[in-house]
Amino acid sequence: MTNPPPHHDLSGPPTAPPLILGPSLGTSLAVWEPQLPALARGHRVLRWDLPGHGGSPVAPLLPSDGSATIDGLAALVLRLADEQGWERFAYAGISIGGAVGLHLAAHHPERISRLSVVCSSARFGDPAVWRERAALVRAEGTEAMVASRPGTWFSHDFARTPVAAALIEDLRATDRAGYAACCDALAAYDMTADLEKITAPTLVVAGRDDPATPPSHARQIADAVPGASLLEVAGAAHLAGVERPEAVTGALLAHHLNSPAPPRDDASRHAAGMAVRRAVLGDAHVDRAVARTTPFTARFQDFITRYAWGEIWTGDGLDRRTRSCITLTALIAHGHDAELAMHIRAALTNGLTREEIGEVLLQSAIYCGVPAANSAFATAQRVFDDMDTQGTGPDTDVDSASHSDTEK
Repeated sequence: MTNPPPHHDLSGPPTAPPLILGPSLGTSLAVWEPQLPALARGHRVLRWDLPGHGGSPVAPLLPSDGSATIDGLAALVLRLADEQGWERFAYAGISIGGAVGLHLAAHHPERISRLSVVCSSARFGDPAVWRERAALVRAEGTEAMVASRPGTWFSHDFARTPVAAALIEDLRATDRAGYAACCDALAAYDMTADLEKITAPTLVVAGRDDPATPPSHARQIADAVPGASLLEVAGAAHLAGVERPEAVTGALLAHHLNSPAPPRDDASRHAAGMAVRRAVLGDAHVDRAVARTTPFTARFQDFITRYAWGEIWTGDGLDRRTRSCITLTALIAHGHDAELAMHIRAALTNGLTREEIGEVLLQSAIYCGVPAANSAFATAQRVFDDMDTQGTGPDTDVDSASHSDTEK
């Protein structure tokens, strides 16, 4: 009888490009829930649980005798990909999940199309510390780790939220043998000499307040991997994607949805443009715009989808954060407040924080005029207030009355 694979979950269109998401130590695939809706719009997303975590058993996925390795975890990912028929796939991983991604990209480069490494490292410190942790958890269970994790995973204020509490419960539910085996794998892990072998386009994300894998670890990876990009997320500890989902989701979208080459025909441009348009503006906005299309506006809708979204926004020359900054400035300069509200929400989706949007507006006050910036600040405040009042995310349309029937 064939051994079962790790527990996993599939989301997104079955024919979309594959993307595998790896979790962090002590969490389940739920750690990716803040990013899943946006990533699953344009990808077939597979999330998997580490051995002994979430729904995955320990045996026979990893040995419990101290000999577990990251290579063994990477083999599990390749098995999952093979079972889906994916010869090549994009990969994003958090912490130990990022270590698996680095290993795959260096040792199986033909399998990895794009890589994102979130709050991870090329070497997680002294191996003896990990072996001590493995021994502690084998003896006392994962409850021995509960007291220390909130201060490692989250900032002080965020650690008190229901989201943080749910992840701590994931840790409590983790099998002690599975957690300890993953500690064994981290003790034996060292990718520092292999980073330069990685050829896949790589994004490295760090939480600026992460005590487990501080930004210096991310910089080491980004400096060694040819052509890698680096994002440091302010106000985030080790689980940056949970604590600051807007910034991390935007960076992942920009990295994984960028096309390697511009589409060559109108049909391809329209398809690519619609995918990016939905990723940036959100399904609710685009669905409403499509529903309101009339014979009179149809050519305009096709034009903006193919040209604005299918050629300009899909280009590799600028990341989406930069494109959002440029777009906000242009809309402020011309006084297009309705479009500005839409693109403020888009900027949040693309990874800008509210504070960074404020900086763009201040910059615009100098070069576009104080009255224009004054109106822009009022528009931005209305958007933020609506989001806070209704509890919506940046890709949820909360200001439909301000848009015309030919909205973009």
